[in-house]
Amino acid sequence: MFKNVLVGIDEREGGRDAIALAEQLVGNGELTLAYVHGGYPGIARGSDSKFEASEHDRALALLAAAKARAGVDASVATVGASSVGRGLHQLAESRQADLLVIGSTRHGLLGRVLVGNDTRHALNGAPCALAIAPARYAQQPNLMAEIGVAYNESPESDHALEFARSLARETGAKVSAFETVTLPAYALMGGGAMIPDLTDGLLAAARKRIAGLGDDIEPQVAYGVPVEELTEYSASLDLLVVGSRGYGPVGRLVHGSVSQRLASSARCPLLVLARATRATRATEAGDAENDDVLVAGA
Repeated sequence: MFKNVLVGIDEREGGRDAIALAEQLVGNGELTLAYVHGGYPGIARGSDSKFEASEHDRALALLAAAKARAGVDASVATVGASSVGRGLHQLAESRQADLLVIGSTRHGLLGRVLVGNDTRHALNGAPCALAIAPARYAQQPNLMAEIGVAYNESPESDHALEFARSLARETGAKVSAFETVTLPAYALMGGGAMIPDLTDGLLAAARKRIAGLGDDIEPQVAYGVPVEELTEYSASLDLLVVGSRGYGPVGRLVHGSVSQRLASSARCPLLVLARATRATRATEAGDAENDDVLVAGA
Protein backbone atom coordinates (compact mmCIF):
# COMPACT_ATOMS: atom_id res chain seq x y z
CA MET A 1 0.00 0.00 0.00
CA PHE A 2 1.03 3.59 -0.47
CA LYS A 3 1.85 5.74 2.52
CA ASN A 4 1.34 9.30 1.30
CA VAL A 5 -1.42 9.73 -1.26
CA LEU A 6 -2.40 12.98 -2.98
CA VAL A 7 -5.87 13.04 -4.57
CA GLY A 8 -6.66 15.53 -7.31
CA ILE A 9 -10.13 16.98 -6.72
CA ASP A 10 -12.09 18.76 -9.41
CA GLU A 11 -15.60 20.15 -9.57
CA ARG A 12 -16.88 17.10 -11.42
CA GLU A 13 -17.66 13.52 -10.49
CA GLY A 14 -14.06 12.54 -11.23
CA GLY A 15 -12.95 13.87 -7.86
CA ARG A 16 -15.29 11.52 -6.02
CA ASP A 17 -14.04 8.60 -8.14
CA ALA A 18 -10.44 9.50 -7.32
CA ILE A 19 -11.16 9.54 -3.58
CA ALA A 20 -12.77 6.10 -3.77
CA LEU A 21 -9.72 4.65 -5.52
CA ALA A 22 -7.30 6.40 -3.15
CA GLU A 23 -9.03 4.77 -0.19
CA GLN A 24 -8.32 1.39 -1.76
CA LEU A 25 -4.62 2.15 -2.15
CA VAL A 26 -3.68 4.20 0.90
CA GLY A 27 -3.93 1.48 3.55
CA ASN A 28 -2.92 3.02 6.88
CA GLY A 29 -1.16 5.91 5.18
CA GLU A 30 -2.04 9.58 4.89
CA LEU A 31 -4.56 10.98 2.44
CA THR A 32 -4.52 14.56 1.15
CA LEU A 33 -7.25 16.06 -1.03
CA ALA A 34 -5.82 18.66 -3.40
CA TYR A 35 -7.41 21.30 -5.59
CA VAL A 36 -5.60 23.49 -8.10
CA HIS A 37 -7.40 26.78 -8.56
CA GLY A 38 -7.17 29.05 -11.57
CA GLY A 39 -3.91 30.66 -10.64
CA TYR A 40 -2.89 34.25 -10.62
CA PRO A 41 -4.32 36.53 -13.30
CA GLY A 42 -1.62 39.18 -13.25
CA ILE A 43 1.78 39.10 -14.90
CA ALA A 44 3.43 38.71 -11.51
CA ARG A 45 2.24 36.57 -8.67
CA GLY A 46 0.59 38.59 -5.96
CA SER A 47 -0.56 41.34 -8.32
CA ASP A 48 -4.18 40.83 -7.27
CA SER A 49 -4.23 39.75 -3.63
CA LYS A 50 -8.03 40.02 -3.37
CA PHE A 51 -8.51 37.63 -6.27
CA GLU A 52 -5.94 35.22 -4.84
CA ALA A 53 -7.64 35.22 -1.45
CA SER A 54 -11.03 34.63 -3.08
CA GLU A 55 -9.75 31.69 -5.13
CA HIS A 56 -7.99 30.22 -2.10
CA ASP A 57 -11.13 30.43 0.04
CA ARG A 58 -13.27 28.95 -2.74
CA ALA A 59 -10.83 26.06 -3.11
CA LEU A 60 -10.85 25.33 0.62
CA ALA A 61 -14.65 25.33 0.65
CA LEU A 62 -14.75 22.94 -2.29
CA LEU A 63 -12.27 20.60 -0.60
CA ALA A 64 -14.20 20.69 2.68
CA ALA A 65 -17.38 19.75 0.84
CA ALA A 66 -15.64 16.91 -1.03
CA LYS A 67 -14.16 15.60 2.23
CA ALA A 68 -17.51 15.67 4.01
CA ARG A 69 -19.34 14.06 1.10
CA ALA A 70 -16.82 11.22 0.90
CA GLY A 71 -16.59 10.82 4.69
CA VAL A 72 -12.82 10.40 4.61
CA ASP A 73 -10.14 11.25 7.12
CA ALA A 74 -7.90 13.49 5.04
CA SER A 75 -6.00 16.73 5.08
CA VAL A 76 -6.51 19.30 2.34
CA ALA A 77 -4.18 21.36 0.18
CA THR A 78 -4.65 23.96 -2.50
CA VAL A 79 -2.37 25.91 -4.79
CA GLY A 80 -2.76 28.47 -7.52
CA ALA A 81 -1.14 27.50 -10.80
CA SER A 82 -1.37 28.08 -14.53
CA SER A 83 -2.55 24.50 -15.08
CA VAL A 84 -3.93 21.61 -13.09
CA GLY A 85 -0.95 19.44 -14.01
CA ARG A 86 1.61 21.97 -12.85
CA GLY A 87 -0.19 22.52 -9.57
CA LEU A 88 -0.55 18.82 -8.80
CA HIS A 89 3.13 18.34 -9.63
CA GLN A 90 4.08 21.10 -7.18
CA LEU A 91 1.93 19.67 -4.42
CA ALA A 92 3.13 16.10 -4.96
CA GLU A 93 6.73 17.30 -4.85
CA SER A 94 6.36 19.51 -1.79
CA ARG A 95 4.45 16.87 0.16
CA GLN A 96 6.68 14.01 -1.04
CA ALA A 97 3.66 12.00 -2.13
CA ASP A 98 4.30 8.46 -3.29
CA LEU A 99 1.02 8.30 -5.24
CA LEU A 100 -1.10 10.81 -7.14
CA VAL A 101 -4.69 9.74 -7.83
CA ILE A 102 -6.90 11.45 -10.37
CA GLY A 103 -10.28 10.78 -11.90
CA SER A 104 -11.25 10.61 -15.53
CA THR A 105 -13.96 12.58 -17.28
CA ARG A 106 -15.35 12.76 -20.78
CA HIS A 107 -13.27 15.88 -21.23
CA GLY A 108 -10.01 14.26 -20.21
CA LEU A 109 -8.13 13.78 -16.97
CA LEU A 110 -9.42 16.31 -14.44
CA GLY A 111 -11.00 18.24 -17.26
CA ARG A 112 -8.01 20.49 -17.96
CA VAL A 113 -5.19 18.00 -17.63
CA LEU A 114 -5.02 17.22 -21.34
CA VAL A 115 -5.04 20.89 -22.31
CA GLY A 116 -1.78 22.53 -23.35
CA ASN A 117 1.86 21.53 -23.56
CA ASP A 118 2.67 23.23 -20.28
CA THR A 119 0.36 20.87 -18.41
CA ARG A 120 1.71 17.83 -20.24
CA HIS A 121 5.28 18.77 -19.39
CA ALA A 122 4.41 19.30 -15.73
CA LEU A 123 2.80 15.87 -15.50
CA ASN A 124 5.73 14.32 -17.36
CA GLY A 125 7.88 15.22 -14.36
CA ALA A 126 5.50 13.85 -11.74
CA PRO A 127 7.65 12.60 -8.87
CA CYS A 128 5.49 9.63 -7.91
CA ALA A 129 3.22 6.86 -9.14
CA LEU A 130 -0.06 7.77 -10.81
CA ALA A 131 -3.47 6.08 -10.51
CA ILE A 132 -6.49 6.86 -12.66
CA ALA A 133 -9.99 6.04 -11.48
CA PRO A 134 -12.49 5.21 -14.22
CA ALA A 135 -15.70 7.17 -14.53
CA ARG A 136 -18.39 6.27 -11.98
CA TYR A 137 -15.92 4.24 -9.92
CA ALA A 138 -17.34 5.70 -6.70
CA GLN A 139 -20.78 4.35 -7.59
CA GLN A 140 -19.60 0.75 -7.86
CA PRO A 141 -18.64 -1.86 -5.24
CA ASN A 142 -14.90 -1.26 -4.94
CA LEU A 143 -13.33 -4.68 -4.54
CA MET A 144 -9.72 -5.78 -4.84
CA ALA A 145 -10.22 -9.40 -5.89
CA GLU A 146 -7.88 -9.55 -8.89
CA ILE A 147 -4.86 -7.41 -9.73
CA GLY A 148 -3.48 -7.62 -13.25
CA VAL A 149 -0.03 -6.73 -14.54
CA ALA A 150 1.00 -5.79 -18.09
CA TYR A 151 4.05 -8.00 -18.54
CA ASN A 152 6.83 -8.11 -21.14
CA GLU A 153 9.92 -9.42 -19.29
CA SER A 154 11.35 -5.93 -18.81
CA PRO A 155 12.72 -4.74 -15.44
CA GLU A 156 9.85 -2.27 -15.26
CA SER A 157 7.22 -4.97 -15.71
CA ASP A 158 9.06 -7.13 -13.15
CA HIS A 159 8.80 -4.19 -10.74
CA ALA A 160 5.07 -3.91 -11.50
CA LEU A 161 4.67 -7.63 -10.83
CA GLU A 162 6.43 -7.43 -7.47
CA PHE A 163 4.30 -4.47 -6.46
CA ALA A 164 1.14 -6.37 -7.43
CA ARG A 165 2.30 -9.33 -5.34
CA SER A 166 2.88 -7.06 -2.34
CA LEU A 167 -0.53 -5.44 -2.71
CA ALA A 168 -2.18 -8.85 -3.10
CA ARG A 169 -0.66 -10.01 0.17
CA GLU A 170 -2.29 -7.06 1.92
CA THR A 171 -5.67 -7.33 0.22
CA GLY A 172 -6.05 -11.06 -0.36
CA ALA A 173 -6.37 -10.52 -4.11
CA LYS A 174 -5.10 -12.92 -6.74
CA VAL A 175 -2.56 -11.75 -9.32
CA SER A 176 -2.49 -12.41 -13.05
CA ALA A 177 0.11 -11.32 -15.59
CA PHE A 178 -0.82 -10.54 -19.16
CA GLU A 179 1.41 -10.61 -22.22
CA THR A 180 0.37 -9.61 -25.72
CA VAL A 181 2.24 -11.24 -28.59
CA THR A 182 2.52 -9.91 -32.12
CA LEU A 183 3.94 -11.52 -35.24
CA PRO A 184 7.21 -10.35 -36.79
CA ALA A 185 6.83 -8.51 -40.09
CA TYR A 186 8.25 -11.34 -42.17
CA ALA A 187 5.47 -13.67 -41.03
CA LEU A 188 2.88 -11.45 -42.69
CA MET A 189 4.50 -11.89 -46.09
CA GLY A 190 4.16 -14.77 -48.49
CA GLY A 191 0.43 -15.21 -48.18
CA GLY A 192 0.46 -15.79 -44.43
CA ALA A 193 0.64 -19.60 -44.61
CA MET A 194 2.86 -19.76 -41.54
CA ILE A 195 0.79 -17.42 -39.38
CA PRO A 196 -1.27 -20.04 -37.46
CA ASP A 197 1.79 -22.07 -36.46
CA LEU A 198 3.80 -19.00 -35.50
CA THR A 199 0.93 -17.57 -33.48
CA ASP A 200 0.41 -20.80 -31.57
CA GLY A 201 4.14 -21.02 -30.88
CA LEU A 202 4.40 -17.45 -29.62
CA LEU A 203 1.37 -17.84 -27.38
CA ALA A 204 2.72 -21.08 -25.92
CA ALA A 205 6.11 -19.49 -25.25
CA ALA A 206 4.52 -16.47 -23.55
CA ARG A 207 2.32 -18.68 -21.40
CA LYS A 208 5.35 -20.71 -20.36
CA ARG A 209 7.30 -17.55 -19.46
CA ILE A 210 4.55 -16.28 -17.22
CA ALA A 211 3.94 -19.68 -15.65
CA GLY A 212 7.62 -19.65 -14.71
CA LEU A 213 7.11 -16.51 -12.62
CA GLY A 214 5.58 -18.53 -9.80
CA ASP A 215 2.54 -20.53 -8.77
CA ASP A 216 0.93 -17.39 -7.37
CA ILE A 217 0.73 -15.76 -10.81
CA GLU A 218 -2.04 -16.71 -13.23
CA PRO A 219 -0.83 -16.59 -16.87
CA GLN A 220 -2.89 -14.59 -19.36
CA VAL A 221 -1.74 -14.26 -22.98
CA ALA A 222 -3.30 -13.02 -26.19
CA TYR A 223 -2.38 -12.28 -29.78
CA GLY A 224 -3.29 -8.86 -31.10
CA VAL A 225 -2.92 -5.11 -30.67
CA PRO A 226 -1.61 -4.44 -27.14
CA VAL A 227 -3.95 -1.62 -26.16
CA GLU A 228 -6.99 -3.50 -27.43
CA GLU A 229 -6.05 -6.73 -25.72
CA LEU A 230 -5.15 -4.95 -22.48
CA THR A 231 -8.49 -3.16 -22.56
CA GLU A 232 -10.31 -6.47 -22.85
CA TYR A 233 -8.13 -7.95 -20.12
CA SER A 234 -8.86 -5.03 -17.79
CA ALA A 235 -12.59 -5.81 -17.86
CA SER A 236 -11.97 -8.77 -15.53
CA LEU A 237 -9.71 -6.85 -13.12
CA ASP A 238 -10.05 -4.62 -10.11
CA LEU A 239 -6.70 -2.93 -10.81
CA LEU A 240 -4.31 -2.94 -13.77
CA VAL A 241 -0.66 -2.21 -12.92
CA VAL A 242 1.88 -1.13 -15.51
CA GLY A 243 5.51 -0.10 -15.25
CA SER A 244 7.06 3.05 -16.63
CA ARG A 245 10.40 3.67 -18.30
CA GLY A 246 10.23 7.31 -17.32
CA TYR A 247 11.58 9.25 -14.36
CA GLY A 248 7.95 10.18 -13.78
CA PRO A 249 5.03 7.84 -14.38
CA VAL A 250 3.07 9.94 -16.80
CA GLY A 251 5.25 10.81 -19.78
CA ARG A 252 3.71 9.06 -22.74
CA LEU A 253 0.63 8.26 -20.71
CA VAL A 254 -0.35 11.75 -21.76
CA HIS A 255 1.70 12.05 -24.97
CA GLY A 256 1.69 8.63 -26.60
CA SER A 257 -1.19 7.12 -28.53
CA VAL A 258 -1.02 3.58 -27.09
CA SER A 259 -0.72 4.60 -23.46
CA GLN A 260 -3.14 7.48 -23.78
CA ARG A 261 -5.72 5.13 -25.25
CA LEU A 262 -5.13 2.67 -22.43
CA ALA A 263 -5.62 5.43 -19.86
CA SER A 264 -8.98 6.29 -21.38
CA SER A 265 -10.11 2.80 -22.38
CA ALA A 266 -9.14 0.64 -19.39
CA ARG A 267 -12.25 -0.81 -17.77
CA CYS A 268 -10.76 -0.82 -14.29
CA PRO A 269 -8.48 1.52 -12.32
CA LEU A 270 -5.06 1.98 -13.90
CA LEU A 271 -1.91 2.28 -11.77
CA VAL A 272 1.31 3.47 -13.43
CA LEU A 273 4.37 2.95 -11.26
CA ALA A 274 7.25 5.40 -11.30
CA ARG A 275 10.63 3.76 -11.78
CA ALA A 276 13.13 6.22 -10.40
CA THR A 277 13.44 8.01 -7.10
CA ARG A 278 13.73 11.76 -6.72
CA ALA A 279 17.50 11.39 -6.39
CA THR A 280 17.82 9.91 -9.87
CA ARG A 281 15.15 11.91 -11.64
CA ALA A 282 17.50 14.71 -12.66
CA THR A 283 19.93 12.38 -14.39
CA GLU A 284 17.15 10.80 -16.42
CA ALA A 285 15.32 13.99 -17.34
CA GLY A 286 17.03 14.16 -20.71
CA ASP A 287 15.34 10.92 -21.75
CA ALA A 288 11.87 12.02 -20.75
CA GLU A 289 10.69 12.90 -24.24
CA ASN A 290 11.22 9.30 -25.33
CA ASP A 291 9.65 7.69 -22.27
CA ASP A 292 6.59 5.48 -22.53
CA VAL A 293 4.44 3.42 -20.29
CA LEU A 294 5.39 -0.20 -20.78
CA VAL A 295 2.66 -2.40 -22.17
CA ALA A 296 3.41 -5.91 -23.26
CA GLY A 297 4.10 -6.08 -26.97
CA ALA A 298 4.10 -2.29 -27.44
